[in-house]
Amino acid sequence: VKIFPFLVWLRLTTIETIKADFIAGLTGAIIVLPQSVAFATIAGMPPEYGLYTAMVVPIIAALFGSSFHLISGPTTAISIVVFAAVSKHAVPGSEEFIAMVLTLTFLAGVYQLVFGLAKFGLLVNFVSHNVVTGFTAGAALLIASTQIPYILGIDVTRGGSFIETWVNLYSGVGELNIYLLIVGLSTLGSAILIKLIKPQLPNLLIGMFVGGFLAFYLSSFTESIETIGVIPTYFPPLSTPDFSLSSLKSLAPEAFAIALLGLIEASSIGRSIATKTNQRINPSQEFIGQGASNIVGSFFSSYASSGSFTRT
Repeated sequence: VKIFPFLVWLRLTTIETIKADFIAGLTGAIIVLPQSVAFATIAGMPPEYGLYTAMVVPIIAALFGSSFHLISGPTTAISIVVFAAVSKHAVPGSEEFIAMVLTLTFLAGVYQLVFGLAKFGLLVNFVSHNVVTGFTAGAALLIASTQIPYILGIDVTRGGSFIETWVNLYSGVGELNIYLLIVGLSTLGSAILIKLIKPQLPNLLIGMFVGGFLAFYLSSFTESIETIGVIPTYFPPLSTPDFSLSSLKSLAPEAFAIALLGLIEASSIGRSIATKTNQRINPSQEFIGQGASNIVGSFFSSYASSGSFTRT
């Protein structure tokens, strides 16, 4: 474990690698724009917090992590677990909710940092790939259940269980909004179509543009299409997690689970990429990088994050 691991890859940089990294970074930035907004919504946070997380976390994780290629930031699995953990304590999107999410992020980072310093990284090797696959599949179902109400325009109480959500959807089918359904299906369909025809193109970004244009056009016929509003253009503001004893006690178990999930996710992706680049990954160093990024991020309006496969 090194204090400044970035000194290792800093010596390996050349003009050619900087050019390649610039293109890769630009591509990743384009991809993360729609993703971060969507992930923040899944986590119950205002959209700008997804952008803040995508800006702050990757820098810290890259400086103190082990992988040369792993890009950290908001992810699907972490976002839905964050929502599930905090929504039972506060109303999603409220000031109290945001403060508790930042506290959760800080605690998860502390756990991860301690695991890294204790050199627990080798324990990740004992986690079955089937476990990660099963969790990802389950997370996908939960994410779909939280987003379908928005596509259909049906008002469903947030924070309910998987079964409750689908029961409410069935009972509220009479409220179906055809305009929102058209926008949602067009966005999803165009993203999938581009992925099949031209996989090298940023299909998610194109899908977002298609859906955005269609929503703008249809808004002249109806007022039922709501937008997320103006997203702040300033740098991530300083923030202070809620360090009250009650918050720390109530969030400590959930933070532990998020810490483990984030480490498994980041380590699995890092090892997968390393097999193609012949880089030797130090799991404990990666733990430190993930922990440091979450700790620092919690003071810069960023919520819990991990390694992202789609942006790496």
